[in-house]
Amino acid sequence: MSQRKIMPSVRTFNILVDTFCKEGMLKEAKIIFDKMIQKGIKPNVVSYNTLIDGYCLQNKLKDAIEALNMMVKRDCSPDVVSYNTLVNGFCKEKRIDETMNLFHEMSNKGVTPDVVTYNTLIGGFCRVERRKAALELFHKMQACGQPPDPRTYVVLLNGLCKNGQVVEAIKVFLEMEDKMLCNNIVIYNILIDGLCNVENLKVARELFYSLPAKGLQPDVRTYTIMLKGLCKERLIDEASELLEKMDGNVCTPNDCTYNTIIQGLLQWNETSKAIKYLKIMVDKGFSANATVATMLFDLLSSNQVDKNIQELLHKFV
Repeated sequence: MSQRKIMPSVRTFNILVDTFCKEGMLKEAKIIFDKMIQKGIKPNVVSYNTLIDGYCLQNKLKDAIEALNMMVKRDCSPDVVSYNTLVNGFCKEKRIDETMNLFHEMSNKGVTPDVVTYNTLIGGFCRVERRKAALELFHKMQACGQPPDPRTYVVLLNGLCKNGQVVEAIKVFLEMEDKMLCNNIVIYNILIDGLCNVENLKVARELFYSLPAKGLQPDVRTYTIMLKGLCKERLIDEASELLEKMDGNVCTPNDCTYNTIIQGLLQWNETSKAIKYLKIMVDKGFSANATVATMLFDLLSSNQVDKNIQELLHKFV
């Protein structure tokens, strides 16, 4: 009695395609995909999305678009995941105009952009410093009935602060406060960093010291940002006091913290204090980063420090 041959299911093929894609073996993934069709098994939306994602991960955007077009030709309608994968791929490459073409194509094909679509696009616009477009899209998503989520605000806030648009960033932050979305220290870190970068230390300091009242504790990044801001304004004593407070507040300084204050001190020729923190840093098992190491080497080469400090510097450079 002959045994009946069991035909692999579309799910089986999808697992194989996904496995090869995740390993970066796109040629093999496409062979499996084509074999599925040859065996008379119709690929579903997951099949195509898996292949599109694989191409996007390897930056083969032309192949990803071809997979989307093939999907349409074979009467398998792309869904929001299909487009989101492509939008993310093009945004990473800063090909924003092509990304917007995909965004408009979604609407034309009856696929409604979701919060992931908007977040990715807003982040893409911020990455290429098209802040006005990012804000317009932010307002458009709300007008279209798609409420922003915390990620939307973080992406926009980060983009605005990195581009020095702190006034706009504060407006976004206040909107977040109204919606009770400011319950994450990361959000405050972004804004405090942006304020320090535009030399608005007064507001940055107020925000920093208001954190406990908001039920939030500064983390190591918060302290490091403030130390950088204080050093930038040559408030050396305040920076040193803040560093001392970190341990008392159960927040241990890391290598970035020490490198930040050492760099700030060296910039203002506060060599003795810089060496003090350098010794502490090294004793804790941390190393000077490239910037600090270069500054120390330049200091050693300048012959502008006394013999004792020179001897110490020789141990670290």
